[in-house]
Amino acid sequence: MFLKERNEIVEYCKMLITRGLTKGTGGNISIFDRESGHMIISPSGIDYDKMTADDVVVCDLQGNVIHGDKEPSSEYPMHAIFYQQRSDIDAMVHTHSMHATVLASLRWNLPAVSYLVAFAGKDVRCADYASFGTPELATNAFDAMQDRKAVLLANHGLLAGANNIANAFNIAEEVEFCCEVFLKAKAVGEPVILDDNEMAHMAEKFKTYGQK
Repeated sequence: MFLKERNEIVEYCKMLITRGLTKGTGGNISIFDRESGHMIISPSGIDYDKMTADDVVVCDLQGNVIHGDKEPSSEYPMHAIFYQQRSDIDAMVHTHSMHATVLASLRWNLPAVSYLVAFAGKDVRCADYASFGTPELATNAFDAMQDRKAVLLANHGLLAGANNIANAFNIAEEVEFCCEVFLKAKAVGEPVILDDNEMAHMAEKFKTYGQK
């Protein structure tokens, strides 16, 4: 069941480590099959280096396991709320990447310090804090990601979503890079922020450029 998607989850979970977007078993990835209403999601607490397609869980949006013998990620509510309420999102990537987490720990939004922020929107908001794995965190993330493709999770990390797993992962990487640029620029001076008109122009260009 959903072998292609389960293999993609394994591939991109390993990339969380190799691309420096998390440590240990932190973060999680999911893909939504809109036709069946099933969510394919990384399991809870499995070392990414040892994860196989058999470990990846297929469940409904309430977390009930349909295929697999592992527990789904404890963050499944944070994925499910987007699949329930955002028709433009069919894949989610949650990271504990260093610079995004630093920014989230300061509870700062990421402004348009680079045109690359436009992969996510005109900026990236920081959601209000809630404990991991809770419905409150899911709601906070959803609210702060309105009209965006990414959100910072206060004192936690980053969440990105897109129409497929390749684009969701790309957004997570680009936002992490922009967070690093912003923090390093702030250490030297006050970065110049691109205006809303330019970011709207970039958003239009990104609808075709670099999409997978």
